[in-house]
Amino acid sequence: MGILVRLDELLHERRMTLTELAARVDITLANLSILKTGKAKAIRFSTLEAICAALACQPGDLLAFDPAQAPREQD
Repeated sequence: MGILVRLDELLHERRMTLTELAARVDITLANLSILKTGKAKAIRFSTLEAICAALACQPGDLLAFDPAQAPREQD
């Protein structure tokens, strides 16, 4: 997947645990863990907004695109 999730780095910078973020955002720890590990297939804008509000960040701080990991088009 070409999208990298930088949740670990942001949590570390803010000295916040995944459990604390889950409580602030009102999302299950399991779903937040799926996002953190990059296994999520999608994220709702409302969830992204809540995470950004809790971490005082922008979506671009949380997500990045890595073209080296992007799926290649089939010819």
